[in-house]
Amino acid sequence: MDIIFIEELRAQTWIGIYPREKAVPQTVEITLQIGVSTASAGASDDIRDTVDYAVVVERLRKDLAASHFNLLEKLTEHIATWLLENFAAQWVRVSVAKLGMMPGVKRVGVVIERSV
Repeated sequence: MDIIFIEELRAQTWIGIYPREKAVPQTVEITLQIGVSTASAGASDDIRDTVDYAVVVERLRKDLAASHFNLLEKLTEHIATWLLENFAAQWVRVSVAKLGMMPGVKRVGVVIERSV
């Protein structure tokens, strides 16, 4: 299996359980690894034969901007399921981090792997 990756994507979403978190959207940092065969695209050199990462980024940002999650675990599951259902992925690894949540901590987050 081949992997298409998108690293350190920043997106806005409504995430958190505390009132201050529910008041404004937050920026999360997302890293995606999408398991698909790239053999057809490698042979054809045609974007229609692969996962177009520009489309993934645009659609994911739009989806997350309109969504609310209490927990990073739910947000991460949402992204994994979304990728598997919308981009013919066979396997995904999704990492989602909240930035600057605690003094002295750069990021906190969740990493999951899912497959069909």
